[in-house]
Amino acid sequence: MLRVISGTARNLKLVTPEGLDTRPTTDRIKETLFNILQFDIAGSVVIDFFAGSGSIGIECLSRGAKKAYFVDNSREAHSCIVENIKHTHFEDKAVVFNQDAIRASAQIHESRVDMIFMDPPYEKGLEADLLSVLKDKEYVTEDTLFIIEADIKTDFSYVESLGFEITREKLYKTNKHVFLKLKEN
Repeated sequence: MLRVISGTARNLKLVTPEGLDTRPTTDRIKETLFNILQFDIAGSVVIDFFAGSGSIGIECLSRGAKKAYFVDNSREAHSCIVENIKHTHFEDKAVVFNQDAIRASAQIHESRVDMIFMDPPYEKGLEADLLSVLKDKEYVTEDTLFIIEADIKTDFSYVESLGFEITREKLYKTNKHVFLKLKEN
């Protein structure tokens, strides 16, 4: 059972899309991730691409993020995200897009976004396509932190050619979180 780990919505259960198309981030991995990010969340604007149940963006809102965008092109995922946002009472801080990540990225109008989460289907290269578009968005600054969940074997050596640098990697048994920022000019 997926739940909110900490903050104002702590212990509230979340619904998840059925089937194997989504892999909800386990509580242990989510807890590790948010221990790393805990001092960067309050007052932040975040985007949760390939959001699935929306648990990552909702966790950010529960911990004090100012606003969260949720993006998933699956209708079932969209329904779960909307239901979970209502259940956690974050309707006033959430924007949900039921469409392709690249198309949705063009509809976000913020002066800056602090954190961008991506948990795309593994081994399809979707994160590379999205990174190549996001690097030129006005809301992406040198302070924007990208967090990508990927299969442990996924090679991220290409990110440098897109203008990013890996600032940290956190490895788990079968997957990892890769933290990126734009390279300073």
